Amino acid sequence: MAAPSTAQDASRASAKAALAAPKVPLAIGVSWYPEQWPEARWATDLAMMRQAGFNTVRLAEFAWSRMEPSDGRFDFAWLDRAIAAAHAAGMQVVLGTPTAAPPAWMSQAYPEILRVDENGTRAEHGGRRHFSFASARYRTFATRIAAEMAKHYGRDPRILGWQIDNEVGPPSFDPEAQALWHAFLAKRYGTIETLNRRWTTHYWSQHYDNFAQVPLRATGQHNPGLLLDFKHFVTATWVDYVQAQAGAIRAVADPRQWVTTNTMFWNAGFDHFAMHRDLDLASWDNYIPDGRPDWLANAANHDLVRGYKQRNFWLMETQPGRVDWVPVNRALDRGQTRELAWQAIGHGADAVLYWQWRSALNGQEQYHGAMLGADGTPYPIFDESAQVAHDAAAAGPALAGTEPVGKIAMLFSYDSRWAIDLQRHHRDFDPIKQFTAWYRPLRSLSQAVHIVPIDADLKRYPLVVAPSLHVVTQAEADRLAGYVRAGGHLVLGPRSGMKDDANALWPQRQPGPLADLLGAQVEQYYALDAAAPLSGALGNGETSIWAETIAPRAKDVEILERYGPSNGWLDGKPAAVTRRVGKGRITYVGVWPDEAMLRGFARRLLEEAKVAPVIPDAPAALEVMERAGAGKRMLILINHGDAPLSPALPAGAKPVTGDLRDGSLPAHGVAVVALPAD
Repeated sequence: MAAPSTAQDASRASAKAALAAPKVPLAIGVSWYPEQWPEARWATDLAMMRQAGFNTVRLAEFAWSRMEPSDGRFDFAWLDRAIAAAHAAGMQVVLGTPTAAPPAWMSQAYPEILRVDENGTRAEHGGRRHFSFASARYRTFATRIAAEMAKHYGRDPRILGWQIDNEVGPPSFDPEAQALWHAFLAKRYGTIETLNRRWTTHYWSQHYDNFAQVPLRATGQHNPGLLLDFKHFVTATWVDYVQAQAGAIRAVADPRQWVTTNTMFWNAGFDHFAMHRDLDLASWDNYIPDGRPDWLANAANHDLVRGYKQRNFWLMETQPGRVDWVPVNRALDRGQTRELAWQAIGHGADAVLYWQWRSALNGQEQYHGAMLGADGTPYPIFDESAQVAHDAAAAGPALAGTEPVGKIAMLFSYDSRWAIDLQRHHRDFDPIKQFTAWYRPLRSLSQAVHIVPIDADLKRYPLVVAPSLHVVTQAEADRLAGYVRAGGHLVLGPRSGMKDDANALWPQRQPGPLADLLGAQVEQYYALDAAAPLSGALGNGETSIWAETIAPRAKDVEILERYGPSNGWLDGKPAAVTRRVGKGRITYVGVWPDEAMLRGFARRLLEEAKVAPVIPDAPAALEVMERAGAGKRMLILINHGDAPLSPALPAGAKPVTGDLRDGSLPAHGVAVVALPAD
């Protein structure tokens, strides 16, 4: 083989230097689909993106039929030109593997790759996500296109990172999926006797002689262990699917090109902590379908996504104004698209990408919000998004190297969410609404909450709140007990410690393996159709959905709250208790308190933990987010209200960019402020 030329050496050195160069601190941009438009238009689009201040484009995640027009024939020439044009316009590029939308030649030649729903109906071509996640043949095609893309772009300095697929989620119930299900159960339980024992299959004569007898079902009158393990199976299958593509890319790509996948709002399809464990960063798609943001609930989802990797994330998609897939596709109010972007950044996003650049002339999402209309001229939202980009460019250097401060932690468990949803026992016991009900006062009063998995390192947090840790294993309980004994305060909400990871009831009363630590147990639980009064050290209030009576067993258990006259079963009984253990404390609250009572309880917990907000007594409409790191402390302030506010900034605070003028923040205004470093 001939020695490489001097020009080749120079080219490689240049590429290596470009990969090593720091990227922009805040990536602001759009999903761009050059394959949908004449190539003569590309330069105009990219010039307009640059005019808007965008610095990033996401490409190719739906372009499989363009990249592989027939089986094994690849065409990347058009994508080469698109990437070159984007780079020339000053854009960094994120590439998506196109596996959410397989091409028609594949669906026609290999119909066995198509997804089958729970009723046995096989999907047709023409939508997206119509493949079976269990299909070995489809996996071969998917990893092949990922590998071919990586061979072509894995060492390209213009490529920042990779998004695997797009919003994975729908499972399949085809024969291959059934075979994988049975193999999954065999690996999980080892023997059919163990499965029978863990699922209590002698109930209703469900006893199985072998794994092949176990039906693959997601819903219906099936054993709770089967239904929860279905979620475990879906998680394992999707993780394997994503990792197969990630492995194909990493085999040849520069390790500085990160790999992620984008997830969705409070998605329950799989365990997102497990999905992101072996990915380089977390990313998600933030949409407000009805156009009326619940800012605290949206903040909670940002904090959850940050918790997947417990570090900063990317907002891979967000709406420019509106969506097109709900009954009333109301646009966000003027200013709220900007608020949405800065809220994401405040909670740890290092990127905000809009979906999408231009409305397609046809296709299922032609009415979706976009920067440009089908005629190629800007929609009104263009200027607001451009303001986000220009402000982010100004604030980027100050925010570089920072991440959200977290003074307390909340535990989120997918197993617990799934198990409660499978058996709510009260139609209104929505585990997400219950979680956010606790999050609201804790976040607004402390102005800094991390949401983490149960296996996270908790020692840095003086207070850890688990609103409904319904499913807990013995090993997890032991770790939590260690946290308490070492000096932490663990607060458990109702329905905690009821189930194990096979969705079986613990033989000891709630909170199951934590009952000895608590020195008390739940005597009985009650679904309510009328409010029950509460009074005690946590204040006066009521619970209207759920009530548990708690029986102290240890002498040092302190009763915090009791029920007033109600249904006879509750009257005068303890509703919340606490106990000091070692250097710390465990508290159990057996009710879903009303909003005012929860706020009072949150205030007490934060005072005991010596956690104070950056801006005390901040108005409800003011969202305060602190990011710190690299010797810097930054505040991002958003006025979500319709009237000006005058936030009481800490001494020495200096505005960096935004709308703060003479101490006043206008309605829907945003400000980035530097604080003196500690």
